[in-house]
Amino acid sequence: MTHMIQLHSFDGGIHPAEHKQQSTQRAIRSAPMAALLTLPLGQHIGAPAVPCVAVGERVLKGQAIANAQGFVSVPLHAPTSGTLVAIEDRQVPHASGLTAPCIVIQPDGQDEWIEHQSLFDELGLTDLVDLDPAALVSRIRDCGIAGMGGAGFPTAVKLAVKHDDNGNSPINTLILNGAECEPYITADDMLMRERADEVIRGAQVLLHILGARRCLIGVEDNKPEAIAALNAANTALNEQHHIDVVAIPTKYPSGGEKQLIQILTGAEVPAGGIPANLGIVCQNVGTASAIYRAIYHGEPLISRITTVTGDAIKEPGNWEVALGTPVSHLLALSGYTAQQQERIIMGGPMMGFTLPDDSLPVVKTSNCLLAPSSREMPLNEAAMACIRCGMCTVACPAQLLPQQLYWFSKAEEFDKAEQHNLFDCIECGACSYVCPSQIPLVQYYRHAKGAIREERAAQEKSERARERFERRLARQEREAAEKEAKRKARAEAAAQAAADKKAAAESAAAQTTATPAPTASTAALGSPALEKLQKQLSASQTAISKTKEKLAAAQQALAAGNEDQQAKVDALESALVKTQTRMKDLAKDIATEKKALKAQSAASAANDTVTGPDKGDPNSPERLQRKWETAQARLDTALKRLEEAKTQGLDTVAALETGITKQQLRVDEAKAAWQAAANPLKPKPVTPEPATSESVNNTQADIEALRKKILATQDRLNKAQERLTMAREQDQDTVDALTLGVNKQHDKLDALTRQLDELEQLSGATTTSGTL
Repeated sequence: MTHMIQLHSFDGGIHPAEHKQQSTQRAIRSAPMAALLTLPLGQHIGAPAVPCVAVGERVLKGQAIANAQGFVSVPLHAPTSGTLVAIEDRQVPHASGLTAPCIVIQPDGQDEWIEHQSLFDELGLTDLVDLDPAALVSRIRDCGIAGMGGAGFPTAVKLAVKHDDNGNSPINTLILNGAECEPYITADDMLMRERADEVIRGAQVLLHILGARRCLIGVEDNKPEAIAALNAANTALNEQHHIDVVAIPTKYPSGGEKQLIQILTGAEVPAGGIPANLGIVCQNVGTASAIYRAIYHGEPLISRITTVTGDAIKEPGNWEVALGTPVSHLLALSGYTAQQQERIIMGGPMMGFTLPDDSLPVVKTSNCLLAPSSREMPLNEAAMACIRCGMCTVACPAQLLPQQLYWFSKAEEFDKAEQHNLFDCIECGACSYVCPSQIPLVQYYRHAKGAIREERAAQEKSERARERFERRLARQEREAAEKEAKRKARAEAAAQAAADKKAAAESAAAQTTATPAPTASTAALGSPALEKLQKQLSASQTAISKTKEKLAAAQQALAAGNEDQQAKVDALESALVKTQTRMKDLAKDIATEKKALKAQSAASAANDTVTGPDKGDPNSPERLQRKWETAQARLDTALKRLEEAKTQGLDTVAALETGITKQQLRVDEAKAAWQAAANPLKPKPVTPEPATSESVNNTQADIEALRKKILATQDRLNKAQERLTMAREQDQDTVDALTLGVNKQHDKLDALTRQLDELEQLSGATTTSGTL
């Protein structure tokens, strides 16, 4: 240590018997591989990993067998090579004693590694300062590293620090926790003694990622060998000016994150806050070592150092053990002798929990297996009444009121317990340790925390239900308004239709006296474009009715508590709005078409008044002029559609361009025919060529081919119409595309029909000419 570090203290705390010398007499030993490895998918705080392998598959050592699910999650890797024999729910080492999904591997004894390399070799770099912090964090996440001090929080999440615009880091201090204050546990102590250089190199990586200016390694003063080893490694790596090894007084729980920060810096983490709010990041020394292995060797977290100790153990010590190893395997290696009142504790005597079965596996947070005798750690006697001595308050390191929290938790007055900062309790067990009435205070606090979390979840669910109900009311009001608007629109349309019908009748009566030939207004009633729009409007109305029925059923299921229906409700609402908008557009198009037909009818009537009525001759100038104008109008519409398709980037551009080319030819032909009929002063003599039998046969062959094409196109149109009807009934997203396809088939069928009519007329003329 090269800097003078002023130490501080925290209120409370206790000094239980250490019992650490039992497991520090031997060096760290490597545990032989067990016959089966059971790997829980949730060995960390956050979402459990998701399997990415299948039963029966052979995996290699270090291979990812489960991927992280979400931001607060880490992947899981195979501790050795072998075969996956099961992916199933099994009991896991947890205070709840519940089951959870696990991957079971049968080792093959080859211990064959997957291909791996350091991050330096992978990126072709040699110096740590050249590595991008983001690449380092990504490697740490991919290697499945989580906090190894007991909590198991994903390390990459803690290291996700955002720098300001000038590149300055909000973190100024890195603290490595080597206190290991709980009795019996010596895993971190032996790690610092034997692998101090790994800890220092891991600290270097963390400093580079965080952009912090200094690092403090807090170690209790009952570990002089570890302190000496860290100082020696610090000097050897020339980091004595950036990293300080600080000996702190031995006191439980000085290894708590908030307590260690207070000892080393004098700053207190605010209630509900995190160390990052003070510009501090705290990591365990075991985590730093795992980070070194990941960056410098490319090794994921597949093993850890675990202390095995207690009077029931003949050879207590520390083992480097593969994750997933059964507890019974480690106990057998350590010479465990079953006791009369047998119990195995995972963790220390203060914060650990009793395992229901010794077949449970070692996980990333398993720092100790304690097998005490009944003399060493007698069973708890029945709790007595609280005598209000206040010793728990004196011992509490978080400056809480354990007695009040006990009363509130016992009486299930959880709101009052939360007001007394229940969630600031670190569950260190100091209050239970000093309680003369032997009340399991921590158990009450854990129960209260769980009940509050359940109540919050219920409130959130209720809030979501309220929001759904309000959305439902809004939808109902909107639908009622739309229904009223539709009613008014129908009434107006009916009145307009009656007026149009009356006007049409009067016009027909007036024109009937002049000529029996059908007028343009009468022909307009059968406009193909208007009929097509009306059919589309009818189909849209049918689709809206069916969508509303489906939406009502989904909303009813959602109100009954089936939250899976929420996505369906949202989709149906979106489809309903989309179809309603489409229907409004169709109504506008119909109105526009009707106005155009009226204008055309008026113009035709005026023309009949001036030039005289059309006597029915299809080659009259009036007929040919209307044919030309109709073709020109269709060409203009097609050009507008082409511009819209190009603007929206649709796939129909090529088809529209082809159709426009054909329509332009029809316009030119119609215009030429009209000009020829309108200018009788320059007649063009036509000398029909005598038809031969070969030309007649060719014409008939073309007619037969066209008829076959028409039949095939009609069949495709029927099938497309069926698919469109089905899509509308099922409210699929393909309705618009299918509608476009149906319209395209309609246009193609119309074109083929017109072409057939022209060929049949030509065939009739040719036959007559040949006869002459």
